[in-house]
Amino acid sequence: MEYINNLPSMDLMRSEEMIFTQLIIPVETAHRAVSYLGQLGLLQFRDLNEDKSPFQRTFVNQVKRCAEMSRKLRFLKDQIHKAGIMPSHPASQPDIELEELESRLAEHEHELIEMNTNSEKLQQTYNELLEFKMVLQKAGDFLVPSGNHSAVQETELDENVCINNDYVDTESLLEQQPEPSNQSGVKFVSGIICKSKVLSFERILFRTTRGNMLFNQAPADDQIMDPASNEMVEKTIFVVFFSGEQARKKILKICEAFGANCYPVPEETTKRRQITREVLSRLSELETTLDAGLRHRDTALTSISFQLSRWTNMVRREKAIYDTLNMLNFDVTKKCLVGEGWCPTFAKIKIQEALQRATFDSNSQVGIIFHVMDSVELPPTYFRTNHFTNAYQEIVDAYGVAKYQEANPAVYAVVTFPFLFAVMFGDWGHGICLLLGALFLLAREKKFASQKLGSFMEMLFGGRYVLLLMSLFSIYCGLIYNEFFSVPFHIFGSSAYNCRDATCSDARTVGLIKDRDTYPFGVDPSWRGSRSELPFLNSLKMKMSILFGLAQMNLGIILSYFNARYFNNSLDIKYQFVPQMIFLNSLFGYLSLLIIIKWCTGSQADLYHVMIYMFLSPFEDLGDNKLFWGQGVLQVILLFSALVAAPWMLFPKPFILKRLHTERFQGRTYGVLGTSDMYNDEEPDSARQPHEEEFNFSEVFVHQMIHAIEFILGAVSNTASYLRLWALSLAHSELSTVFYEKVLLLAWGYDNIIIRLVGLAVFAFATSFILLMMETLSAFLHALRLHWVEFQNKFYSGDGYKFRPFSFAALTDDED
Repeated sequence: MEYINNLPSMDLMRSEEMIFTQLIIPVETAHRAVSYLGQLGLLQFRDLNEDKSPFQRTFVNQVKRCAEMSRKLRFLKDQIHKAGIMPSHPASQPDIELEELESRLAEHEHELIEMNTNSEKLQQTYNELLEFKMVLQKAGDFLVPSGNHSAVQETELDENVCINNDYVDTESLLEQQPEPSNQSGVKFVSGIICKSKVLSFERILFRTTRGNMLFNQAPADDQIMDPASNEMVEKTIFVVFFSGEQARKKILKICEAFGANCYPVPEETTKRRQITREVLSRLSELETTLDAGLRHRDTALTSISFQLSRWTNMVRREKAIYDTLNMLNFDVTKKCLVGEGWCPTFAKIKIQEALQRATFDSNSQVGIIFHVMDSVELPPTYFRTNHFTNAYQEIVDAYGVAKYQEANPAVYAVVTFPFLFAVMFGDWGHGICLLLGALFLLAREKKFASQKLGSFMEMLFGGRYVLLLMSLFSIYCGLIYNEFFSVPFHIFGSSAYNCRDATCSDARTVGLIKDRDTYPFGVDPSWRGSRSELPFLNSLKMKMSILFGLAQMNLGIILSYFNARYFNNSLDIKYQFVPQMIFLNSLFGYLSLLIIIKWCTGSQADLYHVMIYMFLSPFEDLGDNKLFWGQGVLQVILLFSALVAAPWMLFPKPFILKRLHTERFQGRTYGVLGTSDMYNDEEPDSARQPHEEEFNFSEVFVHQMIHAIEFILGAVSNTASYLRLWALSLAHSELSTVFYEKVLLLAWGYDNIIIRLVGLAVFAFATSFILLMMETLSAFLHALRLHWVEFQNKFYSGDGYKFRPFSFAALTDDED
């Protein structure tokens, strides 16, 4: 026992020791002190204002200011993104105050909103003129008689190119409303509409006018930008001929309902030419104005993009500081802020140094008071991990965060998780493929770490070291199984089996005898393809799964002993650890012993018969199933021990707890009062909650009964659950064999290059997507279940909470 006590502490075995601290900070130093603590990132503040809403807190106005600045920064970021400007990172600029940044952002926002408004107005005018130009051109074609059509087009083209100088002095016709001709009572409405609405538009017009109209259409030459979505839209020019004022009103209402823009087109060719020239002139001016405005806007956004990242980080930090200050309370004098929080023991000196530096930099006459306090609250859980161990810790935390100072399963999962995965996945060809993928992620570690990855790629990159160990263990187990894409190899020498005689024609199925020493490493390649392959591998992997399962479950129970011993809980050692070890090993430990003895002696004993009749007829003679001397007596002793262990787990602990509780409040057992409050929180099984005088014996007894029944039934079901190692290993091996023999070899049997290439492609696809992706995911999930349920339920409660210190490094874009 002294030897165990003197062993050095194992990293990650238990969470870091935490201390509860109180800070008394002068108001003039508070902002700088919290800022320095955010840079350090080792103090988790406790919210002392939980009963207050966010709008009742002290620094709510500063938080609102930061939120408004964040909104402006997001607006600027969106504008830069829409403009297609890449963010730049020039040389560092001098720091600016928050007030100056606030005024700058307000100016930039106002300037950009004004520029956007002017640009939208100009773009809308430009779109209208462009539509008007196309309507003039296309509608003019419908109005010109067919005989003069080509001549008029040539005339208009010449006059558009060579504009008459006298035109400038003439009156603008765009402001004039051309009066439609009333000759023969036929009128027309011309305009432009989205191409997708033309059919419905024409159908409604026909029904409304009862067919008394003529609808002409022509596609627009250019696409028009939709101001609402900023996307280019295809449009169609239309001219509707009708008769009567009532029809005109109906048509205009329909145009308005469909969002069609109507433009007046004069019937006279001369006026159309003059209006067209004027429209072209204004379009040219607007293009120049829009280009100048766009250049000015891009220049402004480029200058903003240089500082955007720095400004965003600054505002994000300021908001986080004021959010943290809102968790603090004023003291009675209203001159100091009082804060409480948790920090690791090793960080105490660093925090004190940061607070002293904040006092010095603030030129404050009063220092910051930092002192350690006692607390009955359960401290947070903090493990110092690195890139390698972080992924395994995340796997454990996904089940539940460890309680404070509870044994951490991640220490053992580093080895057991990839190993159990490999037992199910074992194939050294597939393992090499996984290894190449892991090495690719490791080679590009710095590049991927600095990029924003998708959800799947981020998960894969985060588990790169898990993938590395899974691939290495898969290669190892694949060498033991002697499978390379389901093909065996004579890597470690010749097979121990050979043909019985020279006439042996099929050495893979018949006539094999053992003529040399056993194959030195792994499964003999001669088993592959033989008639006894499946029975042999089934027996081997099934028994191996039971041995691995029992070893891991025993490890879990042993860790429960170290938990109870660490928290000085002798009840859990005497009435939980000891009977659990006896019960599990009296039954399944004995089965594992029989498996090993049978392997070593080569006995033909039926272990199913031995285990079944151990319960049905414990005193019956074993006969041919006897493996060693005294086996019958040992079976009776083990069976009796298992039967005793069940009530041992159930009855003593609740009655002892009741007696201790009675003595505690009668003042006779002061030693119990001296137990740590921390342990009472840690052990709900003991039913000794701090500051609780009520003791519900029935509740404690029922809880203990559930716990005992769960373990007894779980000993059977958990052992059976480890048989998934055998089942998935067999499934993976058989799938590999099917794809190799029924796809690749079958295709290779044809003397046709196309069939061979198709077979090779199908084999590669099946290997990649079924064996390397689906089977990898399946084995990963099953290994996860074995750790979460079968292993961790023996000792791990997992109902703690993570240590989340105030840290600028932990701030993300979501904080905005």
